[in-house]
Formats: sequence, C-alpha cells, structure tokens
Amino acid sequence: MKILVTGGAGFIGSHLIDRLLEDGHEVICADKLVFGDKSIPHLDRRFLESGRFKLYEMELAEQKNTDKLFFENKIDAVYHMAANSDIRKGGEEPSIDFNDTFLTTRVILEGMRKFDVKNIFFASTSAVYGEMPYMELTELAGGLKPVSYYGGAKLASEALISSYVSMCNMNAVIFRFPNVIGPRLTHGVVFDFINKLQKNPRVLEILGDGKQCKPYLYVLDLVEAIAKLTKEFKPGEEIYNISVKGEGTTVTHIAEIVVDVMGLKSVKFKYTGGDRGWKGDVPQFQYDISKILSTGWKPENTSDEAVRQTVIDVLGAMR
Repeated sequence: MKILVTGGAGFIGSHLIDRLLEDGHEVICADKLVFGDKSIPHLDRRFLESGRFKLYEMELAEQKNTDKLFFENKIDAVYHMAANSDIRKGGEEPSIDFNDTFLTTRVILEGMRKFDVKNIFFASTSAVYGEMPYMELTELAGGLKPVSYYGGAKLASEALISSYVSMCNMNAVIFRFPNVIGPRLTHGVVFDFINKLQKNPRVLEILGDGKQCKPYLYVLDLVEAIAKLTKEFKPGEEIYNISVKGEGTTVTHIAEIVVDVMGLKSVKFKYTGGDRGWKGDVPQFQYDISKILSTGWKPENTSDEAVRQTVIDVLGAMR
C-alpha cells in the first residue's frame, strides 16, 4: 500500500515507518518537525534509495496543505500519529492541543473524504478516560471525562473519526495506549531523569510523591501490534486498549532503575509533593487489555523491562 504517516518523523511515528517500509509498503511522512528530525538519521539507506519513502515538512492543520498532499499522492491508508505529545506543554497553552491534535485530525479526515481514502489508524491515549482509579478500564467504559487538554483533544478526535466512519464508509482502527517509551525518546519521565542526573548525579528532583504508578509500553511492542491489526482494515471502527500485562511502574522505581543503569551511588531523591506531577496528570489507572490479547498479540516486555531497556537505549544514543 501507499501509506501516509502523519507525525512520522517523531518518536513513535519513526519506528512505525521503519516497520511499514520493512513490510514492503510505500511511505509518505508528513511532519512539522516539533520533535522530529528532518534528516531521519535512523532510516536504512536502502529505503532512502528505493524511492519508497518521501518526507513532507508541513503544517497539517492547514487544509490546503493536506489537500495538496492527498492530490499529489494516491494514498491507500493514513496512520495518523500527528498530535501534541507533551501533556505538560499543552497544559500551559491549550491552543497547542486544539491545533496539533484536534484540528489536524479534522483536516486529515476532510482530505480523506475529498480524495476517497477509506482506511485510517489513529493513535489515541489512555488520557481519554480521565480519572477512574477504582475500576478496570475496558474499551466500552462510559462517562469519559478527560482531565487534560491533551486527553480532551484526543477524545474529540475519536468522536470525529467515528462520525466520518459512519458518514463516509471509512474503516478505522484506534489504539488507546499509555506511556510509550524506547529508543529515540524525546521527552518524558525517563528522558528527564537521565538529563537531570547527568547535570547533578547527587540529587534527583521527582515531581509529586513518587507513588504515581502507570504502565510503560515499549515502542517496538506497540509497533508490532499496529502492524498486526492494520494488516487488513475491516469495515467500521475498532478500538483497542493496548498496554503491558501486570503492574505498572512507580515514578520512584523508574528513578531507581535509571540510577542503577547509570551506575550512580548515594543519589538523594527530592520530591516536590502532592499525588501527581502536574495538573492534568492521571497518577494511576487500571487497563483491561483482554480484547487486544485475544487477537494473538502480546507484549514482549513488562513495564519494568521497558523502562530499563529504554534507559539503556537513551544512554546509548547519547554516547
């Protein structure tokens, strides 16, 4: 297929592009490069020389830009990864989530409608559920009340996709995933802890009380699931929770893993206090992933293993 990957130069998108090219697809990457790298330094030279990869640096929230993209390329499917991925940053300026997540989704769907593209994968998030700490969350959970602009924009995007699926006979696969980590990480708690400890290996500031506990999913496990469940797009819409099996990892334990892998001793943890790191953060939740496990996919890494391997990946990239 000829596949458009929006946000494809970013952390998750770049790994997805690797996999799609390996599977023989032709890939068009569209990204405004907030976190992405225009040079795509990781991409295998054989893919760059094959003519099966194109990169467009562009603002996807502009309809004329996106329409031109669809006009110039006969696209078979869209893997929509473009969004604001920094919840804290969006919390400081709501327009970021509106523009980079919701408006971008609306423009992409309009481009698909105009040029008769039927298949879309959408990267959603556990943040759409809001705070429901005392129940195991299934895809059918009701009363969704996001507590961040990020979660609100993702949930609004899901609703818009659902309407286009119905009105335009589109086919959609939506993944709601938690914290995704791994090589090429650009921000987040693991990345922040490493940078803080490189600057001061004696004291580590930890936002909140350190008891926040969430599942961390290794990016290659996520990409494997995306590839498996979008190999053939089925009619209508399917939503999947995706995560690891078992317990998540507390922020304090992440700090302990980072300290251990970095080989540091006698590091003092300094907590800022409170039950969460920032306003809009969801300190803990429980996911039901039985639906996606029933497809035959299962993660290779536990949450703790994903954290440890990511620390190794990030440190290796810094050398």
